[in-house]
Amino acid sequence: MKRRAAVLLLLALSFVEADDYCYDEPYCDPYAWGDLFHSCHPLLDEHHSPIDLDLHMSRDSSLDALTLDGFEEVQGGHWTLQNDGHSVVLSVGSGMSVSGGGLPGQYHTLQLHFHWGSPSTNGSEHTLDSRRFPMEMHVVNMKSTHPNVSAALDDPTGLAVLGIFIDVVYADNVHFSSISQKLSSVAHKGQEAKVKPFPLMNLLPRHNLSQYYRYHGSLTTPPCSQAVLWTVYEVPVYISWTQLAQFTSQIFSTEEDAEQVTPLQNNFRHIHPVFSREVSASRDARLLPGAAGRAGPPSVGLMLFHFVLLGLLSRAF
Repeated sequence: MKRRAAVLLLLALSFVEADDYCYDEPYCDPYAWGDLFHSCHPLLDEHHSPIDLDLHMSRDSSLDALTLDGFEEVQGGHWTLQNDGHSVVLSVGSGMSVSGGGLPGQYHTLQLHFHWGSPSTNGSEHTLDSRRFPMEMHVVNMKSTHPNVSAALDDPTGLAVLGIFIDVVYADNVHFSSISQKLSSVAHKGQEAKVKPFPLMNLLPRHNLSQYYRYHGSLTTPPCSQAVLWTVYEVPVYISWTQLAQFTSQIFSTEEDAEQVTPLQNNFRHIHPVFSREVSASRDARLLPGAAGRAGPPSVGLMLFHFVLLGLLSRAF
C-alpha cells in the first residue's frame, strides 16, 4: 500500500505531461507556469514556495527536532532512482516516517529529489538570508491519515517536506555516493536504476537536526498545490565538486534518442513573497543575521568547482 502511495506521489509531482512545463524556455519556465496552470499563479494566493529565509523571524521554542523513524535503519527491498525529465527522484518504498517538531501527526516518507544549478550558477530553491546554495534536496512525506496523494494535496498540511541545502567541498561525500554512482544510469529522461537501500539519515545534517525553519507553502513544481509544511534545515550537507558536476553537467531533460540532447540545469523555481505568512525558527536555530553570507561571494567550494572544471576542460581540448 505504501509502495503504491509512492507511485501515486510521483504521479502527483509530475501531475502534467513532462513537455507541459520546463525550466529553460520562456513559454514554459517557472515564470510562465501561472499561465499554464491556474494553481501556480503567484498572485492568486499567498502560500507559494520557495521563499527567502531572511533570518529576521521569530523563534518558536516548541519546535524541537523531528522524530525520524526508520531513518537510521537499512530498509528491505530495493529503491528506485529515476530521471523524470525535471529532476532525479529516489523512491524509497515503505518503512520510514516523520513526526514531532510541531507537525500535526505522522507522515510516511515516500521519496526524495534534487534541485541544482549549472556549472556556473547555484541552484537551491530556498535561499538563506539571500544566499542560494549549489543544490537542495527535498525529502517528501505524506500524512498517514490520507489514503492517497490526491487526498493529501487537498489538505493544507497533507505533505511535510524536509529541505536540505547542499554545499561543496574538496572530498567526496561517501554516503552520497550511493546516489551519485548511479547517476550515469539515469542520465536521460525516463531512465531508472535500482539502488540498494541505505540509512537515509546519512544524507541529512544529523548533528544539526534541531536547527531549522518552518512555514506553510506549496509544491515547487506544477500543480503547485499549497499543501506543504516545510522544514528547511539551517545547516547544509556537503558533497564534492565531482559529485556536483554529475548533476549539473551529466543529467539531461531529454530522452536518450532525442535529436537534440538538452542538459537539465537550473531546475529551481524562483523565490516568492512571504506575504503575511508566519515563518518560524526552531528552538535551536542560530538566527545570526549575516551568518549565511548576505549578498556575499560564492562559496569556497563552488569557486573550487569552477577552477577544477576549467582545468578539466582545458585538458580535454
